[in-house]
Amino acid sequence: QVQLVETGGGSVQAGGSLRLSCLVSQYTTGNLCMAWFRQTPEMEKGREAVAIAGPEGDNAVCAESVKGRFTTSQDYANKTVYLQMDNLKPEDTAMYYCAADRIGSDYWCLNCRRPSVAFEFWGRGTQVTVAS
Repeated sequence: QVQLVETGGGSVQAGGSLRLSCLVSQYTTGNLCMAWFRQTPEMEKGREAVAIAGPEGDNAVCAESVKGRFTTSQDYANKTVYLQMDNLKPEDTAMYYCAADRIGSDYWCLNCRRPSVAFEFWGRGTQVTVAS
């Protein structure tokens, strides 16, 4: 089974930056599609896809509101995926989750429309709070 552990959350002022890390462990075969989601109590539709990191170093930023401010990257040698968040805004306040899905045949990893329920493995989340 895959284990995911997020770190790097915290409280910052608007305009500040944070870098979230997701350490992947106990996975030994195949490739994983990694993603960052976020959720607030107000999100009735569930978790919002923020960014996706593919196994070939390819990435996608999914949430329109964070484009130009957030980027994702991967360091597979250290089994870590990152979410760099710059120019943070109060509306970015949320619990941020790392997710992973095993890649099979005909799998399009950088699909921002893939719902959160399609991802098989999840971390416990890390809280990001942005003060105005």
